[in-house]
Amino acid sequence: MNAQARPWIAAYGAEIPPEIPPLRHASLAALVDNACTTYAGSTAFTCVVPNGMNGSLGFSALGQMSDRFASFLRHHCKLAPGTRVAVQLPNGLAYPVAAFGVFKAGCVLVNTNPLYTPREMIHQFNDAGVEALVICDIFADKLRTVVPQTRIRHVVLAGVPEFFPRIPEAIVRAVQKVWTRSLPPVPDLPVPVLRIREALRRGAALPKLDDWNRLRPGDLALLQYTGGTTGVAKAAMLTHGNILSNLEQVKAVGGRHMTREDCVLTALPLYHIFAFTANLMTFFALGARNVLVPSPRPVQNIQRALENTPVTWITGVNTLFNGLMNEEWFATYPPKTLKAAIAGGTALHQGVAIRWQEVTGTRISEGYGLTETAPLVSFNPLDRATRPGSIGVPVPSTDVALVDEDAEPVPLGEPGELIVRGPQVMRGYWNRPDETEQTLRNGWVFTGDVAVMDDDGYLRIVDRKKDMVLVSGFNVYPNEIEECLSHLPSVLEAAVIGIPDTATGEAVRAYVVQNPDVSDLVTKEAVIAHCREHLAAYKVPKSVVLRDALPKSPIGKILRKDLKAEARAEFAQEG
Repeated sequence: MNAQARPWIAAYGAEIPPEIPPLRHASLAALVDNACTTYAGSTAFTCVVPNGMNGSLGFSALGQMSDRFASFLRHHCKLAPGTRVAVQLPNGLAYPVAAFGVFKAGCVLVNTNPLYTPREMIHQFNDAGVEALVICDIFADKLRTVVPQTRIRHVVLAGVPEFFPRIPEAIVRAVQKVWTRSLPPVPDLPVPVLRIREALRRGAALPKLDDWNRLRPGDLALLQYTGGTTGVAKAAMLTHGNILSNLEQVKAVGGRHMTREDCVLTALPLYHIFAFTANLMTFFALGARNVLVPSPRPVQNIQRALENTPVTWITGVNTLFNGLMNEEWFATYPPKTLKAAIAGGTALHQGVAIRWQEVTGTRISEGYGLTETAPLVSFNPLDRATRPGSIGVPVPSTDVALVDEDAEPVPLGEPGELIVRGPQVMRGYWNRPDETEQTLRNGWVFTGDVAVMDDDGYLRIVDRKKDMVLVSGFNVYPNEIEECLSHLPSVLEAAVIGIPDTATGEAVRAYVVQNPDVSDLVTKEAVIAHCREHLAAYKVPKSVVLRDALPKSPIGKILRKDLKAEARAEFAQEG
């Protein structure tokens, strides 16, 4: 596959370079060390819990604490460079201390969802060969089952209010212990268990590390687990250079709009690649401030963070933006300091984008990425008019192509699988050579997403290849139907899948949730009538299921796969 011409370069204008400059740092450890020194007098992170209590860490303190945690890992735990360390924490001040300490120790970070069950933890930890675990104390009860079945030799506990001022920390812990009873006792384990403050105390008494200066861009930094393009859980191997390159790409497209004076709301989980790169690393490298929300559900949990901090950027997914606008406190008093929002993770519905502009007076700039590309691939230029439904143009130093089933380029304007090549593309999948060979071909990542490119290089995602519904030989893309349903006022959110049908092979099924702010009740008849008015007949749902809620991922992405599994079980039962 040869690189196609880059018609999108014209959209860059004078401010965005077509290529990123040479990397300024050899590793993420070097970037962290430089930022902590350069911005020593500034606040790096503020964590706000639902009752408004909060704590902050400055760049200088974070530099010292991550140094101590690195010394603890290498000297106390005797972890060699390259050892995998799992960090299983919600958004909070302990996360950057642990993650940056892992980088400075020359170890490999394994981001892990705190809500994983013991079975999921055991699978991921054994797959990655994890030897040390940093876990939130409210999930300590899982350790009894997990640790004996893994290679974990060291466990570090951290709390949600970790590093808060003494009185707020004590109050939050008391609420957890007495009111919500969410602090389980720590079980007896066959390995040492320490609180993170004790780990830092021990690290302070040990020699400071400096051999992270030997790290190079090609060294492995992160194992980021993903369903990938085939749905099988596996870890993308992201190098220091992959993430550093993506940070340069973000900086190039953000330009003058992103400065060290910014304050980004981080409600998406940091263990997810979107928030890890777009929030944690991007704004930290700028010397700006991350406002961390440990849990954005229910969406009211975000209220205090927006009211008490001068947020200038919000990153999110379609469901988060939609949820915020359905909150009276947000719709009535949107943040006055807001510059713009960044959408990713799943398709942004046009109705949500339009309403956001009306409510906040700012735009949502939609981008596109995936775990395998660290993650950013394309963006909508901030200095240009918004293109509804578009994921924008490829970022600098990136080639894209749209190909057919034989990996041959499709004509411009025709749908094809989006493939990507650039310095942000992963090394491959950890211990999955067959999966790597299938997804990564001659440096190109085959994304599994079907897209269309305009004459000037703007891209529009049609849908996932595996989510496409084939109705009587016609391709039906769920995104299009979901977008249509988003314009029906009585629908809060919707998901569309294909189900078996004896007459047409497959048929369209829509799952919809009532909008609580609208008096008109959503009905199956209303949904079908709306679709008939706006869609071709073969795209109209044959069945409609009314739901109180839809299954979602940790970042709020609606999980069609769960609905498909439910439908398969339903039809299997019917015989």
